[in-house]
Amino acid sequence: MEVAALRESSDYAGSMRIARFTTGEEPQYAIVDGPAGEEELIVLSGDPMYTPGNVTGERIKLSDDVRLLAPVIPRSKAVCLGKNYEAHAKEIPARGPASDVPILFLKPNTAIIGPDDPIVLPSYSDDVQLEAELAVVIGRMCKDVTPENAEQYIYGYTCANDVTARDLQRQEDQWFRAKAFDTSLPIGPWIETDLNTDDADISSHINGKLTQNGNTKDMIRGVAEAIAMASEVTTLLPGDLVLTGTPSGVTKLNHGDIVDVEIEGLGTLRNPVIRR
Repeated sequence: MEVAALRESSDYAGSMRIARFTTGEEPQYAIVDGPAGEEELIVLSGDPMYTPGNVTGERIKLSDDVRLLAPVIPRSKAVCLGKNYEAHAKEIPARGPASDVPILFLKPNTAIIGPDDPIVLPSYSDDVQLEAELAVVIGRMCKDVTPENAEQYIYGYTCANDVTARDLQRQEDQWFRAKAFDTSLPIGPWIETDLNTDDADISSHINGKLTQNGNTKDMIRGVAEAIAMASEVTTLLPGDLVLTGTPSGVTKLNHGDIVDVEIEGLGTLRNPVIRR
């Protein structure tokens, strides 16, 4: 059965979780099935974003023998909205409050890591902070779309951590060193194809301690507007990401920390932190 047909079945109508994983060999794709803690992977024959992606019939329990990977590697980029939560904008006084024109910036696809991959603190920064964010995965080429038409370009959603060298961000007008370093964009654990983005809790924890606690309803600009604004500037390609900003509570990361980003309806993205 093809993925498209499976999505139309009663068991999966309207929503599907797509994972990218490995058991030690080449990466594969799967549909995630089952409740939290009891998930199984329904293995697919290809990447369902680009091919029909037939169900192979193989099922694998999500266990220590399976390593979840970043659910997508963007074709080219992640477009990120800065200061899209008023409370977060106010907690960074050096940059001022949120404005009518949002800050847009890029992260390269080389910044991407997946669940359980280490966030490596860059040697040139002494203040690296977490930023829990909802990421939108683009499903097809998208340019100059309106907010009213944006939904048809969405493949799904995933958790993201816009890791930021805050001291560099304060010191430099260009955010390349602050935002674009390797391992600065963990995403995962999978892609959820359907999500109520108007009202989803979003939080982060460091070593089990709550650091951020917000809701997507507090975004200044919603998902559809974010896609429209990004596509006005640049062509979005299948697999590209649009990050929608972070709530207040951004907190410094230290060597040995364990970071969790959790979004209601999506799951939890966990990464260790190291300094080499």
